[in-house]
Amino acid sequence: MPRIAYQLYCSRNFPPLGDTLRKLSELGYKNVEGFGGLLADVDSLKSGLEANNLAMPSCHFALDMLEQDAAGAVATAKKLGIEKVIVPYIGPEDRPTDTQGWIAFGQRLAAAGKPVQDAGLVFGWHNHAFELDATPEGDMPLDLIADASPDLMLELDLGWVRVAGHDPVAWIEKYASRLTAVHVKDIAPDGTATEEDGWADVGHGIQDWAAIHAALQQAGVDHYVVEHDNPSDDARFARRSLAAVQSF
Repeated sequence: MPRIAYQLYCSRNFPPLGDTLRKLSELGYKNVEGFGGLLADVDSLKSGLEANNLAMPSCHFALDMLEQDAAGAVATAKKLGIEKVIVPYIGPEDRPTDTQGWIAFGQRLAAAGKPVQDAGLVFGWHNHAFELDATPEGDMPLDLIADASPDLMLELDLGWVRVAGHDPVAWIEKYASRLTAVHVKDIAPDGTATEEDGWADVGHGIQDWAAIHAALQQAGVDHYVVEHDNPSDDARFARRSLAAVQSF
């Protein structure tokens, strides 16, 4: 059974954090994944995790945080017991528009990650859909990012891969040796769940989890992070998704 974590971003609209952590622990979660907004009060976050017997093996860190204060980011990770530092996103205004731009971004990302790796931590990139839209030259940005550094790991978001029009299994197989974790995310049938931006609880959407899970196991991926970008009921999502992943 892989290590199953809950991305705390799912519950950002359901404060307070302490209640969320307690609820997740009661449901049976042992692990969570953090995001940058939670790092403003590291002591409180650490206390909440400890009080609910939760570990945070991975966390999303903004790229500019790593570039501006790598030592501080590493110290934060070590204080919270984080093993994997993942950069999750760049805004539309910062995204390259051609192959050379993405090559340069990959090099920038690799440079930002070196202090993290030198500290003995895993450094990775988490995709959305935009890295799976080909450049005008016909290259895939995610490939260009990965090619920039053989030490960069990937946290493949299986929901965004499907939204971008690709087969998650094909991308799992392509980067099998580079996957430090995956975001296990489901998609509602077209035209449904509009109040939840078209996402679904894991196991209750259109993703072929039997095939995906088989590919992940073949690749040796042992860290699944369940996520829903906008659940109307985070407790429902957490409960049903954990049950689904445990049944894979």
